Amino acid sequence: MKSPVSFAVLFSFILSPVLLAQQPQPKPTIPSIQRLDGTRISIAEAERFAQKTLDSANVTGAQIAIIEHGKRVWVHSFGLRDRDRQLPMDNDTAMWAASITKSVFACFVMQMVESGELDLDASIATYLPKPLPEYEKYKDLAGDDRWRKITPRILLSHTAGFANFTALEPDAKLHIHREPGTRYAYSGEGINLLQFVIEQKTGRSLADMEQERLFSPLGMEHTSLVWQPKFAADIAGGHDPTGKYIGYSERTTPRAAGSMITTINDLTTFTEALLAGKVIRPETRNEMLKPVIFIPFKHQFPTLLDEQGAEGPSVGLAYGTGWGLLTKTKYGPAFFKEGHGDGAQNYMICFERSSTCMILLTNSDNGEFAFRPLLETILGDTVTPWEWENYTPAGIMEARKHN
Repeated sequence: MKSPVSFAVLFSFILSPVLLAQQPQPKPTIPSIQRLDGTRISIAEAERFAQKTLDSANVTGAQIAIIEHGKRVWVHSFGLRDRDRQLPMDNDTAMWAASITKSVFACFVMQMVESGELDLDASIATYLPKPLPEYEKYKDLAGDDRWRKITPRILLSHTAGFANFTALEPDAKLHIHREPGTRYAYSGEGINLLQFVIEQKTGRSLADMEQERLFSPLGMEHTSLVWQPKFAADIAGGHDPTGKYIGYSERTTPRAAGSMITTINDLTTFTEALLAGKVIRPETRNEMLKPVIFIPFKHQFPTLLDEQGAEGPSVGLAYGTGWGLLTKTKYGPAFFKEGHGDGAQNYMICFERSSTCMILLTNSDNGEFAFRPLLETILGDTVTPWEWENYTPAGIMEARKHN
């Protein structure tokens, strides 16, 4: 004969599902993104809006990430990496980062500063075995001793006085157009000069050094400054404004101004690590993101135009050491970087107060048409200086005339 206790235990097991069913159950949480103003958009809605926006702008393929409080909450890929072969984009598809390379390079430079290998405010002459104009690549500066005033900080803040690239000069020669350190003028030439100085100082390739100090420690297995055969299995080719496939470049020479290949997963990993103080110390990051020069100009390009505008000053537009800055927005300070090249348009921005970021990588010349609606609707970013960036339809079309 079974004891009363045994019957009670048995009865409780039979009854418990019924009792549980009668209890109010918590509603399932719908995955969502918190915008900068505190409102939320569901992941499903963000994906639908992004797809509609990218399709409307005829963007072939895109990778998008959102970081909240320093951690990724949404990473998604859209469209095709190769329209000719109808190959889909995914989160590990290798993309050309274009000029986002510059800001990653700036973080590498700050690592050198932390270790005492480089002084941001020392003349580049300090690190060269011979005067700069004695190198064939920089012979155009012979007779202009202002090159000695140029420092790593000046080069990373785009205040050296160079045009964007020497090839864009009417005489195809390198010139210092403004007194170094006095005026913002975006220059890939200046970034590549700092790479040259560092490689002369160390006797090593920048590609090897960034791999050792940044990419490998962070587990960025699909990122490099030069082509890796492993990229071939999942690589995004560029597409022109009509959607025509223009392919990709197997770059064998590292260029700090723009040769990095990466993925949305890897670049998000890098950004999380930067926010967490794992790339450089927080105090070093603060130094990197300190304004070097404020920018009053209406447009970023062409580089040396002096037309003034109100948009940038209204959000405290400035440049730090390798990053663009918004120093006075209603969401707090932000740092950003663009990437622009044939068949690749990219943008990333991080708001420091909330450690909230959005990263956009595309393999299409039409990518910039989608940036403003994506940033405004999904992130709630209403403070990026759209006209200065040429992220307006009129600005994009005007920029194409000069490319």
